[in-house]
Amino acid sequence: MDLIIILHAGVASGTVLLFATLGELFAERSGVINLGVEGMMLIGAMSAYSVALYTGNPWLGVVIAMLAAGLISQIHAFIAITLQADQVVSGLAITFLATGISLVLGEGLSKAGAVSLLPNLSIPLLSQIPLLGAIFFTKQSVLVYIGFLLIPLAWYYIYYTRPGMHLRAVGEYPAAADALGINVFRLRYFYVFLGGILAGLSGATISLAISPGWFSELTTSGQGWIAIGLVIFAQWDPLRAAFGAYAFGALRRLIFDIQGPTTLLGLANPFYYNPYWGFILQMMPYAFTIIVLVIGSREALRKRLGAPAAIGVPYIRGERGL
Repeated sequence: MDLIIILHAGVASGTVLLFATLGELFAERSGVINLGVEGMMLIGAMSAYSVALYTGNPWLGVVIAMLAAGLISQIHAFIAITLQADQVVSGLAITFLATGISLVLGEGLSKAGAVSLLPNLSIPLLSQIPLLGAIFFTKQSVLVYIGFLLIPLAWYYIYYTRPGMHLRAVGEYPAAADALGINVFRLRYFYVFLGGILAGLSGATISLAISPGWFSELTTSGQGWIAIGLVIFAQWDPLRAAFGAYAFGALRRLIFDIQGPTTLLGLANPFYYNPYWGFILQMMPYAFTIIVLVIGSREALRKRLGAPAAIGVPYIRGERGL
């Protein structure tokens, strides 16, 4: 195993988690929990794959994937914001709905023929930087580089712009924001839509860039749930979210490679012949996600981690409190 190869692949696969995590982060910053990320990613992967397959234009596939997932997200927004229903139940229902739609419409896609993929590029000069160039800037998908740009933009937007201040206001004290003339309902609808768009982009990244050439119910492999856990792990901060996404991406690749006959140092792998070793390793990221979600479900700990004060709480104009 080569450490540079693992980290290079980790950046690529981490980009999938990055888009989904940032999308969920924006939604939760506005006060809306969206557990439908997994289903929206699957809708995005199916839409991108099918459009690229039948039109030969992968960029059109990416755009349609983002719009399709964004449209699905508005169902959740209507239920959670307008009808003020339980956000957790609504998000789970959206996951089931989107998963079912994507599997029905995407049946047989992988056998339909070759699909046009997004290009891999090396960045001149930057790819020549020792070690870092080989990991981050050599033969990566164009969507990976878009992810690099999105990280500082999201961070600056949230903390240093007026719209970012409004975002934080509706997630912390929606009543106060409403009193100042900020339309809480409209902003929450918008950021849930933005979260859906980024989830769709995440799905398109899988089917047209990172793991291209096939589509099934295993396309997302639970990465939407990992993204939700990463938001809590990142304490609702884009920079920490990026670190967590790339770290998980590298971990997923390491888990795959470490099941070989040799370890990272070239030594014999003592667990290579253990049939349960691979299953235990593959379970680790999801076990970590469950632990993070359990921690985040406790209100006191959630506040200590920096969660928006009004997260998961429907806003009813005229009520006291949040």
